[in-house]
Amino acid sequence: MVEEKYMHRCLELARKGSGFVAPNPMVGAVIVHDGKIISEGFHRKWGEAHAEVHALASVRQPEKLKNSTLYVNLEPCSHYGKTPPCAELIIEKQIPRVVIGQTDPFPEVSGRGIRMLQNAGIEVVTDVLKEECETLNKRFLTFVRKKRPYILLKWAQSADGFMDKIREIGDGQLPVKFSDDFTQVLVHKMRAEEAAITVGRRTEQLDRPQLNVRYWQGNNPKIIRLESTKTLAGQMEELHRQGIQSLIVEGGATLLYSFLEQRLWDEMQIEVSQLCLGNGVKAPTASGVLINVQKCKKSTILFYKP
Repeated sequence: MVEEKYMHRCLELARKGSGFVAPNPMVGAVIVHDGKIISEGFHRKWGEAHAEVHALASVRQPEKLKNSTLYVNLEPCSHYGKTPPCAELIIEKQIPRVVIGQTDPFPEVSGRGIRMLQNAGIEVVTDVLKEECETLNKRFLTFVRKKRPYILLKWAQSADGFMDKIREIGDGQLPVKFSDDFTQVLVHKMRAEEAAITVGRRTEQLDRPQLNVRYWQGNNPKIIRLESTKTLAGQMEELHRQGIQSLIVEGGATLLYSFLEQRLWDEMQIEVSQLCLGNGVKAPTASGVLINVQKCKKSTILFYKP
């Protein structure tokens, strides 16, 4: 379908804002005239202009807007925040038709942008590639709907199910390295895409991990030190109040078990090495639904959803 073709392009553009727009959602916009794209834009950085503003500002022949369609993966905003409402700007530019991937999830504003456009006589089409649009902004949607960060559990283990050999604080032993150069880059890329990261106290004392993105470009995630593994839901609510949209839990085993037992997770990534240890620190048992498998040179990465 033509509508889906241009919405796919919106999603491609939106992904360019990954790691830079949170806690805002990733949004892309495309303007089409006579079957041709005449302008594009995406939300580049939190606090700056939205995708629709960039797309409208890039049109070289503004007179074409009166016979164009605007595509955007998220309902145009209808309220004043860091920037003026995009819905008002669309009305001002007299665009006759707007195609939207999904409505705004905020209960107090959901649908208001659409109604503003419709009341101005603009034809509005909604829910085009809705599932893909929601997947793109899964962090934002979880943050809004569940009032907590999107939680990613991440660990590496041996082929026989161990996360590490048995070590004690101060014994000088180094952790077992399961990741190779390629998968290490993937881990750092993942960190650059999320707002915060945490590890257990024992892991921090044993390894003093840097938890940064030194093998990738982007922002370092904020390091979170949790107070306890028994009142996790309350601590996640506090992170929500602080505006932290996503959290990586990298270990150790005790902390991972706690999140799993309390059913506080949205995504699980397990790197399974070809190496066998025979014994050591037992890794958690994977749960949920296996949704993807990525084969690497020396390991396999398994992706799960609840």
